[in-house]
Amino acid sequence: MTILVTGATGTVGRNVVEQLVKRGADVRALVRDPAKANFPADVTTVKGDLLDVDSLRSAFTGVSTLFLLNAVVPDEFTQALIALNLAREAGVERLVYVSVIHSDVYVNVPHFAGKFGVERMIEQMGLEATVLRPAYFMNNELTIKDVVTGYGIYPMPIGSKGLAMIDARDIGEIAAIELVRRETSATPLPLDRINLVGPDTLTGAKAAAIWSEVLGRTIAYPGDDTAGFEKNLRQFMPSWMAFDMRLMSERFLKDGMIPEAGDVERLTALLGRPLRSYRDFVAEITAAA
Repeated sequence: MTILVTGATGTVGRNVVEQLVKRGADVRALVRDPAKANFPADVTTVKGDLLDVDSLRSAFTGVSTLFLLNAVVPDEFTQALIALNLAREAGVERLVYVSVIHSDVYVNVPHFAGKFGVERMIEQMGLEATVLRPAYFMNNELTIKDVVTGYGIYPMPIGSKGLAMIDARDIGEIAAIELVRRETSATPLPLDRINLVGPDTLTGAKAAAIWSEVLGRTIAYPGDDTAGFEKNLRQFMPSWMAFDMRLMSERFLKDGMIPEAGDVERLTALLGRPLRSYRDFVAEITAAA
């Protein structure tokens, strides 16, 4: 019985692999370049791509459970649908899929709408699945650390509704718990959705205040300039992606990423420990500077 992990070299995927190995699972990692994978010796790496049908057919041989994570790319939706169809063809029915919180609310944001479409397909196919719906990753803050420390501003336009940011290490551990639960179940388990959130719901002002506390100097929140955000992003990512991120940030301002009642308690019970806090994450990444 083998668990196939896609996106295995990414921020979340590596944590999933690590947590599965800790739990004694038989792990197969789908990677584009096995030579660069650098996994523990007992992890099997297979070369493949989510748009390469032949490589996926080979990767699915002998697999019982799938961890499906798609990167934010123009053909993300197509990748997911091909993977799900080939998984079913291979007899793989147990699945953990990484969607996003409020995928049914942020309907105009391309990478949210695509994930919601995949959720609907999972339902229609009748797959035994856990759909994980993470909020904004704390780990994204690594990309703005130098701006915060160098210019004294918190540049993400996240608004005043609040985002329940979560650490990718918590996502990886929860995913591994769900993968093992489905893998080891003697009977089919029903479709389940889990919102993945952090312990605190952070506004732009609150995030800036936490950075101020950790750094011991004032960090300002300049406001909700989504157009400026898009312009800055275009310096290091394609224009379509920068616009996608701008649309997402506009939904931050309008809707936030707010947990539902009981979300934090459910995750705490699953993990058997408290969720990692934003303040601790900021302290960790600034101490490592």
